[in-house]
Amino acid sequence: MIKVLLIEDQPLARIGVRTVLAGEGDIELVGEAETAAEGFRAFRELKPDVTILGLRLPDSCAIDDLDNYFIEDPKAKIIVLAEHAGDAEISRALKKGAAGYICKDVEPDELVKAIRTVAAGRKFIAEDVARILSENLGQEELTPTEQTVLRMIVGGMSNKEIAFALDISENTVKTHVKNIFDKIGVSDRTSAATTAIKRGLVRVDL
Repeated sequence: MIKVLLIEDQPLARIGVRTVLAGEGDIELVGEAETAAEGFRAFRELKPDVTILGLRLPDSCAIDDLDNYFIEDPKAKIIVLAEHAGDAEISRALKKGAAGYICKDVEPDELVKAIRTVAAGRKFIAEDVARILSENLGQEELTPTEQTVLRMIVGGMSNKEIAFALDISENTVKTHVKNIFDKIGVSDRTSAATTAIKRGLVRVDL
């Protein structure tokens, strides 16, 4: 029997996972939690075979929390559950040690397949997620400063405002902006903001 822990704050998503798993004879949903803190406590107590961890929780982001799970259990098998597939978030999750990445519109049989695959010690990446990753494969990663500037662009700040906030010259900001545009393949600030959100390059908490 594969013991599964679900950590997700949206009731509808939890009901969906619960309903799908109820029909599987080899999978048991042993616990549910709505927050990162509750989820980590449940992880410690229940010692699940597979943990499905919501990407956005009221008190944290799954990718930021992954290290804690692996410190607690180096063999932890975690599937990140996201609203949509942004390639930057997928890459970060997998680099941090996540065994799988699925979206909330996943088909029931894909969810079950993901759990069984991860429980068996293999990685699970759905075809649509793999396609998104491959589309941007080889693109140069943004530096920490460029990530900060991009967040400010998404926030609607001008070059002058960014320069003031970071205590750098406007010309330096312009250089960062040009490098960002080149790396993510856009030519204006609006496209940069849209692409950043779509690809998960910038976290937007709605």
